[in-house]
Amino acid sequence: MNSLTAALDRVYAQIAPELLEIYKDLHRNPELSMQEHRTAGIAADYIGKLGYAVTRGVGVTGVVGVLRNGEGPTVMLRADMDALPIAEDTGLPYASTVTATDTEGRSVGVAHSCGHDLHVAWMLGAARVLAEHRDAWQGTVLIVFQPGEETAEGANAMIADWDAAGLPRADVVLGQHVMVGAAGTVSWREGVILSAGDSLKVQLFGRGSHGSQPQTSIDPVVMAAATVMRLQTIVSREIGPQESAVLTIGSLQAGTKENIIPDDATIKLNIRTYDEGVREHMLQAVRRICCAECDASNAPRPPEFTTLSSYPLTDNDHAATARIVDAFRAQFGDAVLQSKRMAASEDFSVFGRTWGVPYVFWFVGGTDPEVHAKAKAEGTLNRIPSNHSPRFAPVLDPTLETGLQAMLSAASAWLCPTASTKGDTA
Repeated sequence: MNSLTAALDRVYAQIAPELLEIYKDLHRNPELSMQEHRTAGIAADYIGKLGYAVTRGVGVTGVVGVLRNGEGPTVMLRADMDALPIAEDTGLPYASTVTATDTEGRSVGVAHSCGHDLHVAWMLGAARVLAEHRDAWQGTVLIVFQPGEETAEGANAMIADWDAAGLPRADVVLGQHVMVGAAGTVSWREGVILSAGDSLKVQLFGRGSHGSQPQTSIDPVVMAAATVMRLQTIVSREIGPQESAVLTIGSLQAGTKENIIPDDATIKLNIRTYDEGVREHMLQAVRRICCAECDASNAPRPPEFTTLSSYPLTDNDHAATARIVDAFRAQFGDAVLQSKRMAASEDFSVFGRTWGVPYVFWFVGGTDPEVHAKAKAEGTLNRIPSNHSPRFAPVLDPTLETGLQAMLSAASAWLCPTASTKGDTA
């Protein structure tokens, strides 16, 4: 236990009820990506009362709190705020019944089915401990509440506003995420921990006609079907068996009636990769195949490509990760686990990549330990509702406390250095 988690241990029983109420309020009132005005206001008001210098509206709804406490490194702690366009199905007494209008004008259910409400609660608790126990650490803390993680917009939007807002850049960037895993555990990995993610919309153009006269058409449905099948060969025939990649067609839309051949068809696809070279090959192959299938069908014009979202690799700095793992082991002992690479994606690394500084991202288990142990023994872990499921619901005890301990332990590796590491921010 370090001085920050020791401080947390002394006050946790006092601050936990407040944090749980904030969490339940945020869970009950989720907001879509880049629309997190209420959430941002709650976060900004809370840390402002603690003495942080607060800047609002960084990247539309982002909030940054700065707390200077003597000489030392500048450590950034990041939490994302946005919810998902999902109707919640958890049965919780504080479940969301919110609906909202998405960017395409559709009315959708909204729910914190990824756990970002818990991330905000963690960050508020960490911010309070840091503010009220300044004798336990030294340096500068950046508390960052980021919008738009689910759409890969928020980190880039905040970076675009950062320097103009007069905000300091960090020496190290730290973040965490609640995931399926035994509550009370934390999981880490050096190097690549999360995949790159690229989502594209491809519009294919044909020539519409009556369904009884296909010879007068250029059928975009057939064109799209052939394209979908061919795209599946990228992973199976172009990516080496030692590499990993995923290509999923999540949407194929064309036409309105069974006897009308439409003018166009739209494919939406998602790519996950763990290597920049593989990523580039996949993106180029998608374009090559789509264009070739359109040529083969004698399409009147080439396909149009639109990037829906693009997430970089989350590639944890080795030295900084080792430093955090030491702090985790001192805090959690055997509850510190090594993670596999995950196929999920995050825009968290945008901060560290832009500034050229180390960043580390890790996971906090949010599953009832008995439920997790039973599922593991029975080989049914994949049946536990995961992030982005309408039934995803982390247990709050001990997950709330573990997340606070993990964030403060990680920060302590820079803000409470030992004699041998003081001043080293690598």
